This record gives sequence, structure tokens and C-alpha cells, in this order.
Amino acid sequence: MYIIAGLGNPGKKYENTRHNMGFHAVDRIAEALRIDVNRGRFQSLIGEGDLDGEKVILCKPQTFMNLSGNALREICSFYKLPMSHVIVIYDDIDLPLGHLRIRKAGGPGTHNGMRSVVQQLGTEDFPRIRIGVGGNKGSLVNHVIGAVPKEERVRLEEAAQAASDAALDIIRLGADRAMNLHNTKKESRKNGESKDEK
Repeated sequence: MYIIAGLGNPGKKYENTRHNMGFHAVDRIAEALRIDVNRGRFQSLIGEGDLDGEKVILCKPQTFMNLSGNALREICSFYKLPMSHVIVIYDDIDLPLGHLRIRKAGGPGTHNGMRSVVQQLGTEDFPRIRIGVGGNKGSLVNHVIGAVPKEERVRLEEAAQAASDAALDIIRLGADRAMNLHNTKKESRKNGESKDEK
């Protein structure tokens, strides 16, 4: 059994913001596996399905981003899975727009939702998929929960689909193979950003 949790904020106000990329990726997985993520439990919306004989639980915490760990703690305490079977998907301002980075463990970086998850789970040892939403020289809050320009929306939708594919490959092939297949190659300094190894 695997739990795939996408981080985001509930409600129409936040639906199409950069901070909800985790929710968007879970929606793509739900479409691929024909799962309805609409049952309220563990302070989340959840749905259950199957991938090649492996049970998959999709989870969208409804606690608001900064308290995401409360929901993850509840569902993980109930199912008592090894942490290697808990996959968390979220947006990352330290990655260029549309880039993807899978890691098997690590700290939360600057992400408050992941900081809550790590704190509440008491470990950093679980796989995560970071979706790059790019940095911003202005207000960080406006960048992650403000309106997304039309020219960025297509790239973010493609990134959500890529994260969905990556999560399913972690289950099918293991995290190491999935990293080799899906991690966006680091760009050269000549071409701009090279911070996606963070």
C-alpha cells in the first residue's frame, strides 16, 4: 500500500495558484487511476484505488498548507506504513518553473507545508516530488497564492502531469529509477538557473 499526498490550500480562492501544485498532481493521478478523491477523513479528502495490484490512497489535506503535517500524521498513524511508502508532492520556489525533482529524503527547505509535515511525522525519510514554480523578486505570498499569468499555466499543467507520472513510477519502479527518469536535468549556468539541486 502507498499513500500519495499532494499539498495545497482548500477552497476556490486558492484553486489555481502555484501553492496548489500538489493538489493538481493528485488530481492527475486520480484521473489516471479512476479514483474519486472526495471522502472526508484524516482532515483530508481521500480516495482509494489500485495500481498493478498495489493499493493506493490519494490524500489532499484540508488543513491549509501550514498545518499539512496534522493531516499526514493522522493518516500515517492509522495505516502504519513504512515511510518509504508515503509520497508527498508540493510546489517549490527554489526550482525553475516546470522543473521536477524527486528525492528519497531531506529537509523541508523554505516550504512551510513541508516543515509541518516533517515536524509532525518526526522524520525526513520519505520520498517527495517537488514541482518548480520559479522564484519571484516581489512578495513571496503573492507569488505562491496570487494569480498565475496565462503564459505560465500551460507549463504548470504539464508539470502537474509529469509529477503524476513520477509518483506512479516510484510505485512501479522504485524511487531510484523514478529519479533517473523524471528529475529535470540541471541547466548550465550559461543558460540561467542552476539551483535545482537544492
